Amino acid sequence: MEEAVEEEAAADPADHDPVVVRDAQDFGVYARTGGWAFALKVARSVRPGGQAAEGTAARKVSARAFAALAGCSAERVMRYYKAWDMAADDGLVPQFEVLEPGADIELPDADVWLSYYTSRNSASSVRGQAISAAAEAEGIRPTKALEVAENPTALRAAILADPGTAEAARGALLDRMKEDPALQTEMARAIARTDDLKKAVASEAKVADRVGYVRQIVESGQVKTPAGQTVEAPAEVRAEAERHLSLIDELDDSEEAGEWAGEAYESVKGLVARAVEEDPALRVQERRTRFYSSLQKATKVFEELTLDEVMEEEIYEEDMLQRLEALQEAIGSCIAALRKAAPTAP
Repeated sequence: MEEAVEEEAAADPADHDPVVVRDAQDFGVYARTGGWAFALKVARSVRPGGQAAEGTAARKVSARAFAALAGCSAERVMRYYKAWDMAADDGLVPQFEVLEPGADIELPDADVWLSYYTSRNSASSVRGQAISAAAEAEGIRPTKALEVAENPTALRAAILADPGTAEAARGALLDRMKEDPALQTEMARAIARTDDLKKAVASEAKVADRVGYVRQIVESGQVKTPAGQTVEAPAEVRAEAERHLSLIDELDDSEEAGEWAGEAYESVKGLVARAVEEDPALRVQERRTRFYSSLQKATKVFEELTLDEVMEEEIYEEDMLQRLEALQEAIGSCIAALRKAAPTAP
């Protein structure tokens, strides 16, 4: 088989139909150079409007005339012209002025073509200018970014197939959302409508809250008790928080922090609860805070009862009255207990 391939490769063009030979040679040129082969035809034959028809340029034609001869649009011809122009500015190919119709030169590799050519004349648009500016800020050639932007289907395929591309897209979206409230809203809406994503966000939010609880102790030296009061963190609690936080901060981006955050939170929270119970003054204040919190919640709920509707509409139920009477009795018992616990006036 290999000998047959070598024999074919060494075939003499004179032994074959000239039409086949020309097609094979054209194919070989395109395989090596890609769009450069066609860009050369434009570069050596087209004289854009406004350029004087003198010397070599007198043999050239306008982009419109070339397009008519080729059976395509003048815009398509100019896209090849502009690609060659940018490559010439970079010293990759000769300038137009030195090219004569029919001249052949050694062309760049096909892989370089897409760095200069974009399938649509988008670079001059507001959108294209923004993409070009962002590309230059990232240190890449604008034509590369424009090529990607003009082929979203290819971008989607790359994201779906390649984890590295997906990670780059994720980072870009996060950066853009910082300055794009509309995109933030769209992403939030999409996540809220997708059950799996909604659960994942809730899970990550829980992890972030737990890490934040531990980090706040380390950074501020204060801790929030179970009842919600903020006090100075005991030395033991702060040391434990620092230990767990250092372990979490050392995790790689690929490692899940959920289990570490849960362990840190439970450990620190347990120490806080124990510290509260072991300090008589803090224990009393904790219970007082918890009582006030419950009292405020009960008061708010009762104040939200719309008693006017009871009088205006037939919503009365016997069970309502029974529940209120039971509540009244419980409140009476609570008041009696508080009065009994009140310090005796001197």
